[in-house]
Amino acid sequence: YVNQEDAFAQDVLMCIQMGKFLDDENRMKMEGDQNYLKSAEEMAALFPMVPEAISNTMAIAKRCHVEMNFDTHYLPQYPLPEGTDRDAFFYDLVKDGIVKRYGTDNREAMERFEYEVSVIHKMGYVDYFLVVWDFIKYAKDHGIAVGPGRGSAAGSIVAYALGITDIDPLQYNLIFERFLNPDRISMPDIDVDFCYERRQEVIDYVFEKYGSDHVCQIITFGTMAARAAIRDVGRVMRIPYGDVDRVAKMVPMELGITIDRALSLSKELRTAYESDGSIKGLIDTAKRLEGLPRHAGTHAAGVVISRVPIVEVAPLQKNDETITTQFAMSAVEKLGLLKMDFLGLRNLTVIQDTISLIKETEGKEIDFTGMAMEDQKVFEMIGEGDTDGVFQLESSGMRQLLRDFRPTKFEDIVACISLYRPGPMDQIPRYVKGKQDPGSVTYLHEKLRPILDVTYGCMVYQEQVMQIVRDLAGFSLARSDLVRKAMAKKQHKVMQEERQVFIYGTPDGTVPGAVKNGVPESVANAIYDQMMDFAQYAFNKSHAAAYGVVAYRTAWLKCYYPIHFMAALLNSCLGNSGKVSQYIAYCRKHNMSILPPSVNHSDDRFTVEGNGIRFGLGAVRNVGIKAVQTVMEYRKDGQYASFTDFVERVPDEAINKRMVESMILSGCFDEMGYKRSALMAGFEQIMDGIIGQRRKNIAGQVSLFDALMGEEGTSVTEHFPDVPEYPLFEKLTHEKNMTGVYISGHPMMDYAEFLAPLRHSTLSIQESIEAGADLDGARVVLGGMMSALRTKATRAGALMAYCTLEDLYSTMEVLIFPQAYERYRSALVNDTPVLFYGRISQREDEEPSLVLEEAVRLTLGDAQCARLLEMDAREGQRQKRAYAQREEKAKKPAPAQKTEPKAPAAEEPKGEPQKRIRAEELPTYRPVTVERSMWIRMKTFQNEFLNLGILETLRRFPGSCAVKAVARDTGERRLISSNVDLTPELTAQLMEVLGEENVRIVEGKP
Repeated sequence: YVNQEDAFAQDVLMCIQMGKFLDDENRMKMEGDQNYLKSAEEMAALFPMVPEAISNTMAIAKRCHVEMNFDTHYLPQYPLPEGTDRDAFFYDLVKDGIVKRYGTDNREAMERFEYEVSVIHKMGYVDYFLVVWDFIKYAKDHGIAVGPGRGSAAGSIVAYALGITDIDPLQYNLIFERFLNPDRISMPDIDVDFCYERRQEVIDYVFEKYGSDHVCQIITFGTMAARAAIRDVGRVMRIPYGDVDRVAKMVPMELGITIDRALSLSKELRTAYESDGSIKGLIDTAKRLEGLPRHAGTHAAGVVISRVPIVEVAPLQKNDETITTQFAMSAVEKLGLLKMDFLGLRNLTVIQDTISLIKETEGKEIDFTGMAMEDQKVFEMIGEGDTDGVFQLESSGMRQLLRDFRPTKFEDIVACISLYRPGPMDQIPRYVKGKQDPGSVTYLHEKLRPILDVTYGCMVYQEQVMQIVRDLAGFSLARSDLVRKAMAKKQHKVMQEERQVFIYGTPDGTVPGAVKNGVPESVANAIYDQMMDFAQYAFNKSHAAAYGVVAYRTAWLKCYYPIHFMAALLNSCLGNSGKVSQYIAYCRKHNMSILPPSVNHSDDRFTVEGNGIRFGLGAVRNVGIKAVQTVMEYRKDGQYASFTDFVERVPDEAINKRMVESMILSGCFDEMGYKRSALMAGFEQIMDGIIGQRRKNIAGQVSLFDALMGEEGTSVTEHFPDVPEYPLFEKLTHEKNMTGVYISGHPMMDYAEFLAPLRHSTLSIQESIEAGADLDGARVVLGGMMSALRTKATRAGALMAYCTLEDLYSTMEVLIFPQAYERYRSALVNDTPVLFYGRISQREDEEPSLVLEEAVRLTLGDAQCARLLEMDAREGQRQKRAYAQREEKAKKPAPAQKTEPKAPAAEEPKGEPQKRIRAEELPTYRPVTVERSMWIRMKTFQNEFLNLGILETLRRFPGSCAVKAVARDTGERRLISSNVDLTPELTAQLMEVLGEENVRIVEGKP
C-alpha cells in the first residue's frame, strides 16, 4: 500500500480476496502498518548501517528510462498484392459500392462519397476501413449474420458503400462528421455486431490473417462499486447481514455513484454515518476500497489489431487461455493501438434462424436488402405493444410508449429508441402530442422546421444540434461536432464561448452567426438555451437508426411469420428457463401450439410444424448433440415405427438408458400411442434384449438355423405392462425436470382463480422494476411451483437454501436464510405448488429475488393459504395508507376559505436525488372500498390533456374515482374525469409522463 493510513484497508481487502474474516487467527496478513511506500528520509533513517543501499537504489532508478508514446498510431496495414496503389484500390472499391447502392446518377451520393474519401485519406484511415471491410466481407461470405451498423459509423456513406453498415445515411440525414472530422483527436470507432453464436469465427479469422503477435484481446477490471464495497467490508468485519444490507440499500440507485456522493444525496445514510460509530467505520473503510480492481478478466468484445507486434507497445498477460493486454481499453487507445469491438447480438441470430426456418418450411427466401421499412401492418403490431421478442421494443415501459404513440413510420421507431431513456423521457409527452396533433407543433424560428419536423419540434438527436448550429449560424460540421461534445459533457466555458459565435459569428467572418443569417438576437439566445438543455440528453441518431433497422426486421418477421419467429426466439433462449417459459406462455396466449419433443419429428432445436412449434431433442436433458444427430441420421431411412424399432436401428454407442428415460418422460414417444408410464415400466427389458442379442451377433453366436433362414435373430417381441398413465401433475413435473419447462400444460392453471387476488406475480415485479419502481424491501405473497432447491452451509455451520419459484408468467429466485429454512423445511419440496411470503431484494445489475419469510404448501381451501392471501391484502392496504400519509405530509395546507382541497404543490429539490417510485407509492392491485381521488398538475391547459394522451390513458382504466387537474400558469382547476379506476398501473404511467411530483392520490372526492 502507498500510504501508512491504508494499512487497515489493505488488510480488509486481503480478507475480501481470500474469503476470510478480520478476526480469523490463522490467515495471511501483513503485520503492523509499516509496509507503505516510504520517503527517502524514512528509508535512510531505517537503514543507517547500509547507506550504499540508498544510493544504489537511486543509481538503478536513473538507469531506468521509459517513454510512453502517445503521438503514434499503430494502425494495421491491410495486405494488398505488391505494386497495388492502396488509395486507388480503396477509391475504386468504395465507388463500386456507391454505384451498387445509388446507381450512377445520384449527384448527392457522389459528392458525399468524394468528400468522405478525401477526409479518410487525409487523416490516414484508409487501411482502417479496408481492415473492417475485409472481416465483415468474410463474415457475410461465410453466412455469419452482421448487424446493419452500430454507433456513429452509420453516418458514413463510405461505410454504407463498403457494406460495413446497411442504413442509408442520406435518406435518414445521418452526419459523417459525427463519426469522423479533421478536428477529431481520437481514432474513429467502428463497432460491429455479429451473430452471437459465430462471433468467435470472425475473431479467429482476424488472428489468422494478421498474426497472433499482432492481434489480442483486451483486459478488463471488475471494480468494487459503492454498494458492493459496503457489503464486502461488512462481511469481513462480521457486522450482521441485516445491518449491512440496510446501510447498502441507503445508497441511491444511480449509475456509477460513489459513497461520497451517496452521503451528500441520502439524508438517511448521512444520519446513520454521523450517529453510529460502527457504521462510520464501515463506510470509511468502504470508501478507501471502492473503485479498486477486484478481479481481472477478458473484455467481452474488445480486440486490438496492430501494425507492429503488440508486445512492443503494451504488456501482455494470460487470462485463462486467452492472451490479453495488461492495459485496459482507455490506455490501449491512448497508446495508439486500434481497438475494435466484435459484439455478439442475439437478435441477429434470431433473424438469421427465422429466415432459415421460413426457407425450410415455406420455401421462401427473405432478403431485407433494399426492403422499404414502411409496412403499416408491422407498425400496427408495434403500436399495439405486441413487441415481445422485438429488439429494443420489448420492455413494458417501451410497450406503453408505443401504445400511446402509435408509430407509423421508421423515423418514429428511431425516435422511440432514442427517447426511452431517463434523461429524454421528459420529451415524450411533447413528442406524443406533436404526433397526435401536428398543428400544435411550434418552432422558435422557421429555420428550425426542416431540422426538427421529423421529431415534431423536439430536439431528440445529437445530429439535430449539429445541424442547427450549421444551418442557422454557419458553423462547419467539424466545429458543430465540438459544440455537441461541449454541451454533452457540460463544458460551460466552451459553451459560453460558442454561444457568442452562434449568435454573432467570428471576428474574421468564417462563421457569420445567427443574427447575420436573419435570426433575431433574442430568438438565437432562446434556441441556444434550448440546445444546452437538450444536448446532454440527446441521442446519437446514427446508432438509434441502425438499431431501429434490427427492431424493424425482427418486428416484420414476427408480424408475417410469427411461428417461425417465436421458434427462433425460443432457440436463442435455450438455457434460460425463465425466458423460455415466458415466451411459451406468449405462444399459448396467441394460439401457437407447443408440441412435445418427438423421436420422429424433432430436430436438435425448436422447429416449426404446422401451426405449432416442436420442441427439439437437444432441449431434453441427458440427450447430447451427437446422439441427436445419430437419431436424425437413421431417421432418414424412414420414421421409427415403434419403440423397439427405434432401439433396434440406433447404434448402441449413441443411446443409453438414462437418455431413453429422459426421452420417454418428456414425451418423445407419445405419437406412437404409448403411455409414458408403460414405457417406463418396460423399456429397460426391451433395451437389454435388443442390445444383448446384437452383441451376440457381433461375437459370432448366431445359430446355424438363423443363418440358413437369413435371420440375424435380433427381433424382440415388444410388450409393455398395462399400467395406468401418470396423473397430469406428475406428467408435467417430469416434463419440467427433463426440459426445464412445462409442455403439456401448466400445473398452476388449477390455482389461477384462487391466486387471482394476489397483488403481484413474478413478471409484474420484474416489469415494475424495469419501469423504474423501487420495490426493494416490499413485502409480497407469490404463488407458484417450487423447483431447484439447493442448500448451502453458512460459515456458522447453519443451512440456508435457494430455490426457484415459477408461476404462470415467469420465474424468480428465492433466498431462504437459516432460520426460515429450519422453520419451513417441510414445506420446501421440489415440484410442489407453494405460497411464499417475503420481501423483494433488488440489487444493481441483478434480477430481483424474494427473501423468504413464510412458506405454505398451496392447497385449495386451506386455512393457511387463505391467511397468506389475507396478509397480502392487508399489506396492500398498509402500503396505501403509507402512500396516503406521505402525500398528506407533502401537501401544503389549503387556504381556510377554500372548501375543496388545493392541488398539492411539489417541494423543490434540495440536493436530494430524484426519488424513484417506491413500493408503498404503488397502490395495491386489489380494489379498495374507500373513496379516493387524484390530482394531476400541468404546465398549462392549452389542449395538453388530449395531446399528451392523458385522456386516452384515463379511458383505459374505467372506474368510479374522480381525477382533477390544476394548471401551473393560471392556477385554474378542472375536472378531467369522474369515472376512473386509480390502479397502480395508471398511477405509474401518469408519474412517468408528468413526473412523480405532479401526481397525487388523496382520500375522498376532490
